[in-house]
Amino acid sequence: MVQQQIASRGLRDPELLRAFGAVPRHLFVESGSPYADEALPLAAGQTISQPYIVALMTDAARPVRGWAGARVLEIGTGSGYQAAILAELGAEVISVERHPQLSESAGRRLADAGYDTVQLVVGDGTHGWAAGAPYDAVVVTAAGPSVPQPLLDQLSAECGKLVMPVGRREHQELTVVERRGDEYVLSARDPVVFVPLIGDHGFGE
Repeated sequence: MVQQQIASRGLRDPELLRAFGAVPRHLFVESGSPYADEALPLAAGQTISQPYIVALMTDAARPVRGWAGARVLEIGTGSGYQAAILAELGAEVISVERHPQLSESAGRRLADAGYDTVQLVVGDGTHGWAAGAPYDAVVVTAAGPSVPQPLLDQLSAECGKLVMPVGRREHQELTVVERRGDEYVLSARDPVVFVPLIGDHGFGE
């Protein structure tokens, strides 16, 4: 998986590849082939993204000072796989999920895989988690029509980075935001398709 799906597509950072090789993806998958190059279904109509997309978002969110000790907010816990990757990289992770059953099952999976330091929160992720701010990186694993302002506000003013799919429900672009003081620099990357970001600052139900 690491060589064929990630490194072969241009993501060759040794730290990133090591993390994907270390996290047992099969512990975070409910059905289907865990190491296949495809998104797989989860409960509550959610999905776990294909390994390459998880790697792409992780690489794009890498803090300027590196992952070790970085404070990271994830919106959309899902199965817990993205949070596990971030924790394996050395980040301090807070993950918000609106579906209680997913958050609960992710907690069990993370504990089984040895990543029980991840802090899990149940709530509307479009509000972020102000109690843990500021964040060196924010990773949003669902697509919204725009980047929620609370997430921008909770980025560290010292080069905080946010990665999120932005666009319509049927088509989005992976968007990276870099905060430099009071300035936010946005850049659109690869076309992607994610489940919708539901909440006060996202799509409606």
